Amino acid sequence: MEITEVRIKLMDEPGERLKAFCSITFDNCFVVRDLKIIEGTSGPFVAMPSRKLTAHCPRCGMKNHLRAQFCNQCGNGLAPERLPLDADGRAKLYADIAHPINSSCREMIQEVVVREYEEELERAKLPNYVSRYDDFDLDYGDYRRSQHGPASESRIDPPHQRQHSHFGNNRPNTAEPVRDGRGAPSPKPSVRHTPSAPGDFGAGIFPQQQ
Repeated sequence: MEITEVRIKLMDEPGERLKAFCSITFDNCFVVRDLKIIEGTSGPFVAMPSRKLTAHCPRCGMKNHLRAQFCNQCGNGLAPERLPLDADGRAKLYADIAHPINSSCREMIQEVVVREYEEELERAKLPNYVSRYDDFDLDYGDYRRSQHGPASESRIDPPHQRQHSHFGNNRPNTAEPVRDGRGAPSPKPSVRHTPSAPGDFGAGIFPQQQ
C-alpha cells in the first residue's frame, strides 16, 4: 500500500498551530480526508481525523459533549468526573476516526504529508496559485448562487442600505420635507378639529384641512 496523492489546504491564520488540512489517497482507490497538519515543538506533525466524544445523560439518555455542563435535552446537570483520561492523565475529548495501527504506517504518512506540505508552501508563493483540496463547505452566498443563479445575491441589500420597519411600515422613519418651487420647505397645513354636535356620533374624529 502506498500514498498516491496528497492534497493540501493551507490555513492563513498567523499565530495558530493548525497550519493546514489535507486528504490522502491510497493506491488510487481510497481517500481519507480532514487530516490536520499542526505546528509542534519539533516541527509540523500530522493529526488524524477525529470526532468529539460524547456521554449519555443519566436522566434522559441524550448524548452530550464531554465538556457540557447541562444536558441539551432535559437540562439535567452533568457531573465533570465523567471525563475519560488518557495515559498522561489528561482529559480525552476526541477519538480518531481513521488512524494507522502500527508505527511504520504512521511514519510513512507523516513523512509523505509533511513533504507535500512544504512543497505546497512553495507553490503558494507563485502567482495564480489555487489549492487542489476539495473543500465541500459553502458560505451563504455560494448556497444562494447554487439555488437561484448568479443574480440572486444582487437582490439582497447590504446591511447599511436596508430600510428597517417601524410599526409594520417598511418605509424609512424619516422623510424629506415637501418643498415649494423656490426650494424652501413648504409650511405644514394646520389641522383644525371640528367640535361635535350633541348627538352627532363620530363627528370631529377626522381632522379637516383648513
